[in-house]
Amino acid sequence: MRDPAPSQPQALVVDRLSDRLAALLCAQIEGGTLQAGDRLPTEQQLASSHGVSRTVVREAVHQLKSKALVQSRQGSGVFVAPPPQNQPLAFDPAVLTSVQAVVHVVEVRRVLEGEIAALAAERATRSQIAALRRALKAIDIAVAEGRDGVAEDLAFHRVIGESTGNPQFRLLLGFLEQYLREGMRITRGNEARRTDFMAAVQQEHRAIFEAIAAHDPVAARLHANEHLIRGEQRLVEGGIIDGRRRKAAAKVARSAAVRKTKH
Repeated sequence: MRDPAPSQPQALVVDRLSDRLAALLCAQIEGGTLQAGDRLPTEQQLASSHGVSRTVVREAVHQLKSKALVQSRQGSGVFVAPPPQNQPLAFDPAVLTSVQAVVHVVEVRRVLEGEIAALAAERATRSQIAALRRALKAIDIAVAEGRDGVAEDLAFHRVIGESTGNPQFRLLLGFLEQYLREGMRITRGNEARRTDFMAAVQQEHRAIFEAIAAHDPVAARLHANEHLIRGEQRLVEGGIIDGRRRKAAAKVARSAAVRKTKH
């Protein structure tokens, strides 16, 4: 077992120091600089080496513990944990730094939502359809009251996931929510500036609901995909997404229109 001293310490001078320190230590573990069984430097050593407080160090180490990257040993210190057999799902935190990056998560969601809606249309029970109707109404109420409706929008899609009868979809959508929430606030804020945007969103939600209620998986898949594609188009029209995304969104929209005519 080795007890390495940190080489070439880096001073951290940016916001959210605990996050940055955690990312640095995580990179050392994943890169092999710190290996399973290695003891981390003490709180005082890390604080001194990186120019931060011991509170920042404790917060950073707590993050590593929450990811099962390190473990405490009573009276001995904190050690790098053996690699877990099952890696937890996680996205690069950079997806939270800009709308452009959040769009990447939206693309992941687009791949999933169509099939989730199709399965929901095949399997939804009467009580789940009733829950979807209530979730849809909650969005309309939020809009009427001048709220952004983000929580209600997410809840609507969450109920669709639950209507598949597969609990893994509910968990997966719940995971994505943490990366989508801020992006959706921007999206809903953009849509709130234009009544035609808001009307289109409500119509798209209603089309998804009606397809699921009618147990029509083909229509449910189509409307769910169109909803996400058009959401990206609205960001383009609102000037939130840059020109490169504008061309990509237009191409996807044209493809969707062609598919719709075939149905």
